[in-house]
Amino acid sequence: MTTLDSIPTPSCPLVRPITTVVPPTEMTPSFLIDTKNKSYKHQYANIYFTRLTLLRNAVEKRAKARWDGLQSEPLYVARVLDVVKSQLCWVIGTVYMDMPLKPNVLEDIGRDHSIPAPPPREKFYCDEDSVMLEDESGRLKLVGDRVGEERLVTGVIVAALGMETPTGDFEVVDMCTAGFATFAEEEFLGSNAMDMDVDSSSTQDEYVAVISGLSIGSPSPADAQIQMLVEYLTGEAGGPEDQQLASRITRLIIAGNSLSLAEYGERVTTRRDQKFGASAQAIFSPHPNLALSAHLHDLTSALPVHILPGEDDPSGTILPQQPFPRAMFGKAAAFESFHCESNPAWLRVRCDEAESPIPNEGRTSSSQSNHPPVTRSLLVTSGQPVLDMYKYLPTPPSSLVSIAASTLRWRHVAPTAPDTLWCHPYRDRDPFILWETPDIYLVGGMPQFGTELVGSEDGSGRAGRCCRIVLVPSFSQTGVLVLVNLRTLEVQRVDFGVEGLSAGGGEQQPLGDDGDAMPEG
Repeated sequence: MTTLDSIPTPSCPLVRPITTVVPPTEMTPSFLIDTKNKSYKHQYANIYFTRLTLLRNAVEKRAKARWDGLQSEPLYVARVLDVVKSQLCWVIGTVYMDMPLKPNVLEDIGRDHSIPAPPPREKFYCDEDSVMLEDESGRLKLVGDRVGEERLVTGVIVAALGMETPTGDFEVVDMCTAGFATFAEEEFLGSNAMDMDVDSSSTQDEYVAVISGLSIGSPSPADAQIQMLVEYLTGEAGGPEDQQLASRITRLIIAGNSLSLAEYGERVTTRRDQKFGASAQAIFSPHPNLALSAHLHDLTSALPVHILPGEDDPSGTILPQQPFPRAMFGKAAAFESFHCESNPAWLRVRCDEAESPIPNEGRTSSSQSNHPPVTRSLLVTSGQPVLDMYKYLPTPPSSLVSIAASTLRWRHVAPTAPDTLWCHPYRDRDPFILWETPDIYLVGGMPQFGTELVGSEDGSGRAGRCCRIVLVPSFSQTGVLVLVNLRTLEVQRVDFGVEGLSAGGGEQQPLGDDGDAMPEG
């Protein structure tokens, strides 16, 4: 009689480590729109004036430290129209990109509507683009090689050093932005972020899992991969090593595009439908939402879940997108560990040693941790700002990872809003300004996986501190789950694929020296 090999099991019981969601501080940005501020009667110009006012001091302070030691002693000019010809000076203002290929609402209104509109362009960039610097007094055209090297987009607050030419342009010799803000959390002395490598792992640290683009309801669904994902996160799939790693995942973040737009297609009308008095039939199918709710119910029974709306989800189009109504997720909404977040969202996650008295309430087990407590700030978006800025810049040399890193140096998550990215018409505040730098910056809805550690080049932030940028690809197209170590900021990717199926399990591209796997061009 043949003997069967025993099923491998872990040497000791696996339990999830403890994590809690820490309440926000006074500096934590809030992207929720309350009823008091939900007004659309204000002009969008208020956002640019507010942005310039709030970031002017930070840019001015960094520019003075950068240029005060020059022998020519450049003069600071308060308004862009007060620059003096043939005299070295510097001025602060808001960048405006004058781009002929950029969508123009006046041209859309005036065009012949009997002709179908052309498809949207992949890029706004062309050789005829002009860079303007404006404030409340007027605009000034920036010229020079330094302007092109800076890779600017509309809405960035910068300081420009140069002099006015006889033709009225401003010849730029150097530029300065706000730079990195101070980091939101206290420095964790148990790790050295500068020496981290991708895919290095620790069996004792806590992880956060991130996915994006489940696209449930699409014509080519990744149902098999999604089911494998659920079983992996709940500890029902894989070998002992896989289960060991899955047991260290403290919470899951779904960064947008959970549902697909395919279910909202046009319905073919027949002669019977056009008959007067015929009963109208809804073309919306509830199946994708029911399938998503079932998966979320399985996941929330095992670990906390945070879900963000995305561009393809049934949510508001303008940023910041408000949280989903909990009622649309059925039984999953009954769990206190299920969280509907805004897009963007700022989370403060703490890994501590205390026991969790209430299961699934922000905590994931009653196990003890041998590590000291650490708090990490996570900035999560569904990718619309980065994809919009991608249209402004030539690629190469720009990439999606470098664009995401630039938003940290500009201290603004979505500078192109409201020019080419729809956003709420705020009057006296700009919630997309980064008063603090997060430890982890997660960007969903990307075409490929990418990651990079970025830090301050000249000491504008705390010395030695870095922010981990992670580009999370569409799960339905790539089958990639991203794991981020909350203590060391190391990154791992887990690929789910089924041989013979078209969706998911895309071919993994090798990472470059900077950790960027973006296709260029």
